[in-house]
Amino acid sequence: MMFKHNLMVSLMAALCAVTVMVFGILNPTGANASGLEKKVVIYSTHGESLLEAVADAFEQETRVKVDFINLKGELADRVRAEKANPMSDVMFGAPSSVFIELKSEHLFDKYVPSWADQINPLFKDAGGYWFGTIQTPVLMFYNSEMISGQDAPKDWQDLIKPQYKNQLVFRNALSSSARATYSSLLQQYEKQNDLESGWRFLKAVDANTKRYYGSGSLQFQAVGRKEAAISFAVLNSVFDNKIKNHLPLEIIDAKSGSPVITDGIALIKGAKHPNAGKAFIDFAGSAKIQSMLANKFNRLPTHPAAIANSPAWMAAVKFKVMDVDWGALSSKQSGWMQKWDEQVKNTGKDKK
Repeated sequence: MMFKHNLMVSLMAALCAVTVMVFGILNPTGANASGLEKKVVIYSTHGESLLEAVADAFEQETRVKVDFINLKGELADRVRAEKANPMSDVMFGAPSSVFIELKSEHLFDKYVPSWADQINPLFKDAGGYWFGTIQTPVLMFYNSEMISGQDAPKDWQDLIKPQYKNQLVFRNALSSSARATYSSLLQQYEKQNDLESGWRFLKAVDANTKRYYGSGSLQFQAVGRKEAAISFAVLNSVFDNKIKNHLPLEIIDAKSGSPVITDGIALIKGAKHPNAGKAFIDFAGSAKIQSMLANKFNRLPTHPAAIANSPAWMAAVKFKVMDVDWGALSSKQSGWMQKWDEQVKNTGKDKK
């Protein structure tokens, strides 16, 4: 009996060894039992701490290792440069205009995540190539210790009024939110076949602008120190500074609406770890993870179920959405912002 038992054990061990060997041959990427590769590579514009939080949660749930690189403004160019030999599997973060542009260059593979039908069409590609995980409204705000709500601007057009001379501070066009905002404002004039008036408007705004900042923290510090009363920024940054830094800030619901940037996610065409990439997309956009990012990082979800389990201000805040054709804007934004940088920024006279 003992001999038979030992023989059976030896046969089972040999069978397992053969199975492992064959599995390795059939799955050269090292896929695990669920069909996922052993790692996934993420290119992103999100901050390190946010990426680490999502990566750690994904690794814990799937045992798939996440390699992520924060590329900021270089992300799109990196994906383009690697078109023939992609080094990443997923693009996570950047405005929808960038996703639209890269989709037109055939840099994504179609993949519709499990949560796709839960989100508003405003936050996703109708063709199924990219989907929004974070909505990022850009709103004007003001220091309520410097001006009252009655005296604050009611719309973007008010920024050129004489009473706001040297009362404005903004980000420069290196900021994705600023690029989106300046371009969105120009598009409103283009729709009326009067783009030149849009450029005159931005020059008039520049004449009232005290300073542009390359850093969001310096921008908010300037408003907090009362160097200027009015600015614009992504909504979560306004609430971050209002709640955590106790700055006396109030948002402005512009009459003509405010641009809403959608941070997206997509599967890179020709990804070396496509199954793990798809699993990451399913995971990162789920209500569970969107809610986690809302509570830990003040990011406003696109998923309705996530908003229900997010900080109270996210469900309470109301704002009008500006009518922006992000698809049309994607091909013009770079050229417009180069012109803004060369012909608008700091061209106003009598600036102090």
